[in-house]
Amino acid sequence: MTQGADAQQGQQGQGQQGQQGQQGPLGYERARDELAEVVRRLEAGGTTLEESLALWERGEELARTCQAWLDGARERLDAARARTDGAPADDDADGTGPRGAEDA
Repeated sequence: MTQGADAQQGQQGQGQQGQQGQQGPLGYERARDELAEVVRRLEAGGTTLEESLALWERGEELARTCQAWLDGARERLDAARARTDGAPADDDADGTGPRGAEDA
């Protein structure tokens, strides 16, 4: 496995073990859908302060996951453009998923 792929594996698994358990890392669509549900529940109200805080924390975690996937997609696009322009591609742009989750 390459260094970039190792980093990606770590990033995808970070912060997703709490509610996901043994299901593995969240994909972008699943994280986005769960984030939308968290927002809906927070906006609807009717939860205790403790429940609201837990929802907020989960929403922050899901937002970081989504952003990491979007950042990875941007890197893939940039690398593809660089290859078509004849420029060397970035070593980390291996097209395997999100980047930057460990920075969040």
